Amino acid sequence: MRIALGSDHAGYELKEKLKTYLAGRGDTVEDCGTASTASCDYPDFAHAVAARVAGGNAERGILVCGSGIGMAISANKTPGVRAANITSEIEAQLSREHNDLNVLTLGARLLGEEQARKIVDVWLGTAFAGGRHQRRVDKIELEKEAANPA
Repeated sequence: MRIALGSDHAGYELKEKLKTYLAGRGDTVEDCGTASTASCDYPDFAHAVAARVAGGNAERGILVCGSGIGMAISANKTPGVRAANITSEIEAQLSREHNDLNVLTLGARLLGEEQARKIVDVWLGTAFAGGRHQRRVDKIELEKEAANPA
């Protein structure tokens, strides 16, 4: 799978570990930054990853910051992106099955590496259920309505 990956300074170390892990799984990973633990602004990296996903250059995106919250808020500003901060395997599963989540955000200060890997595995391995959930996802994407007013 093609995955865009990004973090801020707080998420840098976990991002680097996930990058290695994902490559070992056989995924193609595009690192959208940051490149160190030097203080930086998380929206820059959230927007870079979200743009890759929304533009079809990556199938999914993963973002890491201290809590995962700021990354989710920022990524969701990009039309076509559905991002959420996920803290458990069941949330990872349901976010894919019910919401077709295409950008996963993780909190490096809240999750250990092993738990983050488990969440990533479930999230990447779970398909969107479609059906009644598609109707609901369509209602989430208000930017479509804004671009095509009735």
